[in-house]
Amino acid sequence: MRELALSDDILMKIEKPARYIGNEVNSVMKDKEKVDIRFAMCFPDVYEIGMSHLGIQILYDLFNRREDTWCERVYSPWTDLDEIMRKEQIPLFALESQEPIRNFDFLGITIQYEMCYTNILQVLDLAQIPLHARERSESDPIVIGGGPCTYNPEPLAEFFDIFYIGEGETVYDRLLDVYKENKKTGGCRQEFLERAAGIEGLYVPSLYDVTYKKDGTILEFVPNNPHASSTIKKQMVLDVTKAVYPKAPVVPFIKVTQDRVVLEIQRGCIRGCRFCQAGMLYRPTRERDVEVLKGYAREMLANTGHEEISLSSLSSSDYSQLQELVTFLIQTFQGEAINISLPSLRIDAFSLDVMSKVQDVKKGSLTFAPEAGSQRLRNVINKGLTEEVILEGAGQAFDGGWTKVKLYFMLGLPTETEEDMKDIPKLADKIARRYYEIPKEQRNGKCQITASSSFFIPKPFTSFQWAPMYTSEEYIRRAMIVKHEFAEQLNRKSLKYNWHEADVTILEGLFARGDRRIGSVIETAYQKGCIFDSWSEYYDNEKWMEAIEETGTDLNFYVYRSRDLDEIFPWDFIDIGVTKNFLKREWQNALDEKITPNCRAACSGCGAAIYGGGVCVEG
Repeated sequence: MRELALSDDILMKIEKPARYIGNEVNSVMKDKEKVDIRFAMCFPDVYEIGMSHLGIQILYDLFNRREDTWCERVYSPWTDLDEIMRKEQIPLFALESQEPIRNFDFLGITIQYEMCYTNILQVLDLAQIPLHARERSESDPIVIGGGPCTYNPEPLAEFFDIFYIGEGETVYDRLLDVYKENKKTGGCRQEFLERAAGIEGLYVPSLYDVTYKKDGTILEFVPNNPHASSTIKKQMVLDVTKAVYPKAPVVPFIKVTQDRVVLEIQRGCIRGCRFCQAGMLYRPTRERDVEVLKGYAREMLANTGHEEISLSSLSSSDYSQLQELVTFLIQTFQGEAINISLPSLRIDAFSLDVMSKVQDVKKGSLTFAPEAGSQRLRNVINKGLTEEVILEGAGQAFDGGWTKVKLYFMLGLPTETEEDMKDIPKLADKIARRYYEIPKEQRNGKCQITASSSFFIPKPFTSFQWAPMYTSEEYIRRAMIVKHEFAEQLNRKSLKYNWHEADVTILEGLFARGDRRIGSVIETAYQKGCIFDSWSEYYDNEKWMEAIEETGTDLNFYVYRSRDLDEIFPWDFIDIGVTKNFLKREWQNALDEKITPNCRAACSGCGAAIYGGGVCVEG
């Protein structure tokens, strides 16, 4: 019988001890003496967030299908346990075996958002693994990072041995085979890293050198080792229907953020919003076969006992078999109290018809994302939504019985004017006005329109990657303009407005487009006590500003300036298929307020067709 890493005394002192004891339904137990590779898969945030992440469930299933590998899970200890572990010198441990992470062959960390960067250092520190890759010995695990933030891995380059660029189902098996072979032949850590660098899609930062111009921009980014390629090509699953999928995902003991079966119906998006990184990274769009999804739904609900199933994709309305799948789920699980969740729907009659079938009589809230208040700015960002479509969709929702609508906007977008900002409350008011056009006796009480605005962050591999950001003070000033305008609207009692933290936005922008020199900022902030920065109660902007000042980091250079079209970016060595020339064309189209049609309407020559499959070939 395995022994828990934490004593009963410690478990009694901390919040939610079930975060750390493992042994959940469908978790995988193996004999460590009968495997060749031990892989610790980490989500660098609290258990409830990490357990809701589909990517880790997929890789957990993929690795554990191998007889020679045991993949276990680890999450960031919450602040109460963090304090005890440091005081008592308890090394960070895996949930399944309860053994120290430092004893594993690999520590894989999924990097989903920028504000988890200090938690990555927390995980390494508590695991008693040297923070810097160059300081690790033969006995330390290979630290490998994956996920969307690895498309600009440079701010974290000194902390990782390898970055996996792309979707995990492709070359991980080859990497593990190379590791076994290297171990069998007595190869050292450096020899393994060199061999890993020869696998397409794997980036080993230590095998590259960066030099800078006098103005701080990159002069040259080149390999310093013959095993390293000058370009790292993104890895993609071309046939997602045949890809590995977890039919028996781990079921947590406690309530987590997404306590449900997640059915990934497609990858990629045809829409081409110019601010959206995911829409570029995951091109081309690839659908899962509807008959396979039906089978997954049956098996996963039976294997987990969950009472909700969520259809996951970047734009669910664009899945060609959505109507058939939803009808099947309703008919098959009728009477079993299974709720169906449909995120990422567009505002149209088809989507509302589908939603009306899956939501009960007591309608929940609908979420729309116009992103901009004015048609001019929606054209700039290539949103592809007209005011007429938005109002028509809202009207159909109100006629169908919905009374609550959430609207998502962005402030600080390229070319934004004060009129664009003021059009946000005006659009919200027009939506409310549409509700009150319904005869009073047919309404379901008052309507509630809640508008939220985040602040624009230019992300790598988007056509806005050249754009400047504003200061936090300027972002707040813009939010105040919008707030004041909301107070002036006719239906103000039906309208609510809130906005994202501006200080956090600046840091996200710094990390999103930063280079290797930003690693010192992250490490300095961590040494000052910064962790769980994505949690507002723990985010400490003063400590971050001190770290930026102490490291001599210039926010004007990294955040507030426009980039030259010919500037070398820290991520330019990564090939995602979508070309830089296409992104430049889209940047000019944005400035010209020109719409680019979606991928099903017409091919815009983005470059992703080199991968084959999906919409690119069908169209």
